[in-house]
Amino acid sequence: MAQKPALIYNLFPLLAGPMPAWKSHFERAAGMGFNWIFINPIQDTGFSGSLYAIKDYYRINPLFVKKGSPQKPEKQLARALEEAHKLGLKVMLDLVINHTAIDSPLVKKHPKWYLRDPQGKVKNPGVWEGDRLVTVWGDLAEIDNWGSPDKESLWNWWWDVSSYYLGLGFDGFRCDAAYKVPQELWRFIFTKARDKFPETTFFAESLGCTIDKVVELAEAGFDYVFNSSKYWNFTQPWCLTQYEESRKLAPSISFAESHDTQRLITELNGNLDAVRQRYVFSALFSTGVMIPVGFEFGFRNKLHVVQTRPEDWEKTDLDLRDFISNINRFKLEHSIFCAEHPTYNFHLQGESGSVSGIIKLERESGPSVLMLINRDTEKEQRVVVGNLYNSLPGSSRITLTDPAGSFEPEPVSEQDFDRQLPPAALWLLMRD
Repeated sequence: MAQKPALIYNLFPLLAGPMPAWKSHFERAAGMGFNWIFINPIQDTGFSGSLYAIKDYYRINPLFVKKGSPQKPEKQLARALEEAHKLGLKVMLDLVINHTAIDSPLVKKHPKWYLRDPQGKVKNPGVWEGDRLVTVWGDLAEIDNWGSPDKESLWNWWWDVSSYYLGLGFDGFRCDAAYKVPQELWRFIFTKARDKFPETTFFAESLGCTIDKVVELAEAGFDYVFNSSKYWNFTQPWCLTQYEESRKLAPSISFAESHDTQRLITELNGNLDAVRQRYVFSALFSTGVMIPVGFEFGFRNKLHVVQTRPEDWEKTDLDLRDFISNINRFKLEHSIFCAEHPTYNFHLQGESGSVSGIIKLERESGPSVLMLINRDTEKEQRVVVGNLYNSLPGSSRITLTDPAGSFEPEPVSEQDFDRQLPPAALWLLMRD
């Protein structure tokens, strides 16, 4: 394989603290087999203190600067990135260009860069559900990347910001609210970045996207798009439909939990089998996978873009590092899980219980994998696959595997497969 898929560890800076303290988090991420670090915005914020309300794009948030250090903040950042690179990690920064803080000096210095409401006031971005406005962020000012009369200088300014952080040592960007930014602007930045920094990688954040918008992001030239498989119940058709439409355009990244969501262990009421199942699925469903800091220890408190602090680091008795490391290693050992491949719903026999079947095909002739997912997190369920050898293309050898390692892989010889799946199990029938 020419390039490993992106296995991403989200280092949330408000929890991690000053930049010189990041090294231990990098070491832990590398030890679990991750090869990318994603860091949320680190720039100085506006009055709200939200990481995503950036006031000054060229000033590091004082919360991430070690007090009393003779090193300038930019040097502390560059040094932290060097430490990550020594561990074989690449690092991406959140690139926020859809809005700024409402109290950013740019609002007065470049008034033509911003959208206005009917009264001429700078517009606050919001979230709509149909024709109903459900959320307005009063601490943010929405940029007019689409139709600003000063668009050329605006777009060049965004490139200057991007170039500055690439020059400090970042390897790419997670592009916040990417679907709210013109494709032409992304292509403008991509072209310049890849000319000056050829290895730059761009990841499109697509939370809340429609299928059409995800496809547009892929067509714009992003290296990766984030998919919405976290929200899938393993039965509705939308997730596989979205995956099929976008997979030929750009690889995608799954996540079982993110800084925007409730902690998974809290969401699943402490059910560790269900937590493990969700990580296995996320790791094997698409090319890339991501977890936020603390997932490996079963942290329960949601990360907060304003309030979280290093003192919120939780003490738990749970340690999933070996489990995550093993799943990441299993993923990398099987090429079918390291790229986007045709992925379809697989019809199980009527005798099967609450089990979903998902088939992946590396090629029409194989290899192939059938995921068997017990949706019941409390009870075992029967799973029946009829005419197994005609259902899975590939070689003559079929192996039953539990990526979580509850049993050793075993060859399957029966034509009609009939087993009991433990609660929240995710087993694989793999054919070379």
